[in-house]
Amino acid sequence: MNNFIGTYECKADAKGRVMLPVALKNQLSPVLQHGFVLKRAVFQPCLELYPMEEWNVLMQKMNKLNRFKKKNNDFIRRFTAGVKMVEVDATGRLLVPKDLVAFAGIGKEIVLSSAINIIEIWDKDKYEQAIDDAAVDFAELAEEVMGDEDDEDGIS
Repeated sequence: MNNFIGTYECKADAKGRVMLPVALKNQLSPVLQHGFVLKRAVFQPCLELYPMEEWNVLMQKMNKLNRFKKKNNDFIRRFTAGVKMVEVDATGRLLVPKDLVAFAGIGKEIVLSSAINIIEIWDKDKYEQAIDDAAVDFAELAEEVMGDEDDEDGIS
C-alpha cells in the first residue's frame, strides 16, 4: 500500500497535461511503470488518481457486490463513470482527458493533494474553497472520526 505525502501547486497546459512535481514523482516512482486510473471523485468536484495496484484492490472489493441488486449495479456504473487508464510520460507529464478536466472544472492553476493512497487533482480555487469550507467543522470532525477514547494506538 502506498502512502503519499504533500500538497503541490502546478499548472495544466491547454491540452490538459500536468507536469508532476519532482517530490511527487519520486513518491510515485515505485508504481509509475504500472500506470494509473483516473476517475471522478464521489464527494468533491475533483479527480482521483489511483496507482494501478490500489485500483485493483478497490475493484476486488467492488467485485464482491451482488450484481443482481439494482442499487449495486447503479453504484458500480456511477462509480466507474468516466474512468480512464493514464500513464506518466517520459518527461513526467500526466495527460488529464478533456471530459475529466470539464468534470472537475480544472483551469490552468491546479493542486495535487495526497489523500493517503491516492492523489486528488483539483482546480486551485476549488481546492482552496473546499479547505476553507471544511476548516470550520474540522475539529468536530476530527473528534468524531479519530477521537475514540478507547483507541490503543494513541494517535494524536
